Amino acid sequence: MSKIKLGVIFGGESGEHEVSLMSATSVINAIDKEKYEIISIGITKKGKWMIYDGPVDKIESGEWEKIAEERIQENPEKYSFSVIPVGGNNTKNLKELVDVIFPVLHGPFGEDGTIQGLFEMANIPYVGAGVLASSVGMDKIYTKKVLERDGLPVGPYIVLMRSQLENMDDTVVSIEKQLNYPIFIKPANLGSSVGITKAHNKEELIAGLKEAAKFDRKLLLEKHIDGKEIECAVFGNDNPKASVVGHIVPSHEFYDYEAKYFDDGKSKMIIPAPIEDKYSEKIRELAIKAYKGIDASGISRVDFFLNEETGEIYINELNTMPGFTKYSMYPLLWKNTGVEYSDLIDKLIDFAFDRYKEKSR
Repeated sequence: MSKIKLGVIFGGESGEHEVSLMSATSVINAIDKEKYEIISIGITKKGKWMIYDGPVDKIESGEWEKIAEERIQENPEKYSFSVIPVGGNNTKNLKELVDVIFPVLHGPFGEDGTIQGLFEMANIPYVGAGVLASSVGMDKIYTKKVLERDGLPVGPYIVLMRSQLENMDDTVVSIEKQLNYPIFIKPANLGSSVGITKAHNKEELIAGLKEAAKFDRKLLLEKHIDGKEIECAVFGNDNPKASVVGHIVPSHEFYDYEAKYFDDGKSKMIIPAPIEDKYSEKIRELAIKAYKGIDASGISRVDFFLNEETGEIYINELNTMPGFTKYSMYPLLWKNTGVEYSDLIDKLIDFAFDRYKEKSR
């Protein structure tokens, strides 16, 4: 039986480029080489796509780019390809290279529906949510709007446009009338907590607004919610399943980019979360409802806040392509539910083929 040609795409143009390199390294190392032929494709920060068949350990360090460039120069025919079919030349296209794609990409141009649309045009099965769900899941504001319309619990928030910061004094007054400190300030379309700050006063609020505006024209401001940070992994298509839930204990004031990826294990992930069963079951139920609410498929992680004193549960956000290193929360949640890392990859690829067949009917 011939191997399945699996395209693993990593890198990308977003601020989460380095996270993608870490995730892809873990995925490639864990894939069953007897079952899959791996075609690794890296995307540089400038958006250049390159086939990479060098050492896997050079991906995370970023050295893969130099190696891939050298191989293109040495053998352009072997290493050149087009993403979608191009008439009038002999260049291979992506559909000829792979049977299915695992886009281990995070952030804009990776999990926001843009590259998913490209795969749809190229008529290639791919792991993860489709165009619409990816777009909604990437945009924290629209995620909340969709969840609200489904009657699901989200915390108090307001939306700002970057242009409103030109009248900073008036904008700050308006914010302070609507939300009490502390306030979280977030770019609407980034993940891994990039560009997020927590403001305790006016000065920190202004600094946080300016920081978030570096990354996006749309800004989300949220009232701080007292409670535990709880996460739940979901996979599947029309009949999704939810994992056990986990609790994040950040080493920083909140679980920011540094805490997630560079704090040498000081942040803690407690799985299963030390909460009452009634809360765990409710969170798992809400995770599946949120997943279905944005029409997700394949994979997502749903993040919550739980206040055990009041019993209140709020959905914070959905991540349609969560961090995927062996030590990331998503695979660890499934490991503690009985699904090992390599088996999880297999399942996600199966979901990709199933979704493709369903759409092709």
